[in-house]
Amino acid sequence: MEVILRNAIDKLGHPGDVVNVSAGYARNFLLPRGMAYQATPGNLKRIAQERSRLIAAEAERVAAAEIVAAKFADVSVTFAARVGEEGKLFGSVTAADIAHQLEAQGFKLERRQIELVEPIKALGVYRVAIRLHADVKPEIKVWVIKQ
Repeated sequence: MEVILRNAIDKLGHPGDVVNVSAGYARNFLLPRGMAYQATPGNLKRIAQERSRLIAAEAERVAAAEIVAAKFADVSVTFAARVGEEGKLFGSVTAADIAHQLEAQGFKLERRQIELVEPIKALGVYRVAIRLHADVKPEIKVWVIKQ
């Protein structure tokens, strides 16, 4: 099903793009949440009128995300954890743990914004991306040290 995007969506497109997605994804997710219109001639005219407004709003969101990203430039979090003989942790460091530490430092993030592929289970220094916007993803350092 062809839809016209109203918002930037990761791995799909930017506002105003006409993309082909599965019918279920469009019907159950994009259309009910107002993230896209069905690609009809009327909606194509409608999105052409909205395009400049959408581009300006998107530019504002990117600028705001870049301001916040600048604050993340020197941010690091440290976790002291118990470890076994081979340097493996008893437990793991998850995205929720990182979000909690960042909140203690004054950053308000949801755990879903932290792009951690799998929980950290070993000692070391890790670079973890924070998704503030589809195009703005600053990285922070996560230190996991022996307790």
